[in-house]
Amino acid sequence: MNTYTKYWFLEGFNLFNKLGRITMMRMCEILEMENIDKATTIQLLNSEEKSVFFLKRGTIKIVDTSSDTVKYIVKKGNIFGELSLFDRQAANEEKAIALEDCIICYIEADRMEKIMEQHTSLKNGVLKVYGLRIKKLERRLRDLLYKDSAARIKEFIIDYIKEFGELENDRVIAKNLLSHKDISHLTNTSRQTVSNTMSMFRKQEIIDYDAQFISLPKEIQ
Repeated sequence: MNTYTKYWFLEGFNLFNKLGRITMMRMCEILEMENIDKATTIQLLNSEEKSVFFLKRGTIKIVDTSSDTVKYIVKKGNIFGELSLFDRQAANEEKAIALEDCIICYIEADRMEKIMEQHTSLKNGVLKVYGLRIKKLERRLRDLLYKDSAARIKEFIIDYIKEFGELENDRVIAKNLLSHKDISHLTNTSRQTVSNTMSMFRKQEIIDYDAQFISLPKEIQ
């Protein structure tokens, strides 16, 4: 991919808004760009080199390799693999799997660190992403203590549709990319509990779903 294609790729990321064209072009010269097929595992660790990834198109799930559970979902316009910048040992315990066809760019973590040291806005942006993900994990732990399984599943599904969906007429509709097993991991419940609870929510007209899409009435937002 040429530098201008990569520049187009990074333009859509709020993370790089304050870098300026010259810095962006220099960064593009050292980026690698790839098309990733659905269900492909993306290697966050390549030999001894760790990378930071930028997702231009598609959706990714990050999985804990030690427990084979889903940690969080990444939507387009966001980064992943940033853990390699802060805790390289822990980065070995993650893998990324494409939930649909994706386009990614990536850069070696060492090079990313050098650019971040030169540009405070980029460093602060990455720290913010990392901090928000930690907060989400902390929230899941609190929910586990204070909310029952149905409440956790309901809250997760509504949050997912609001984050990944789009308003169409009187409903917010998102691609149905997560299996019941994925949702069970993300809500600390069982797959059977997820299946039963989602069926109950559909009967109550809180959500509707099929193999491709999941939606909720816009007034529930």
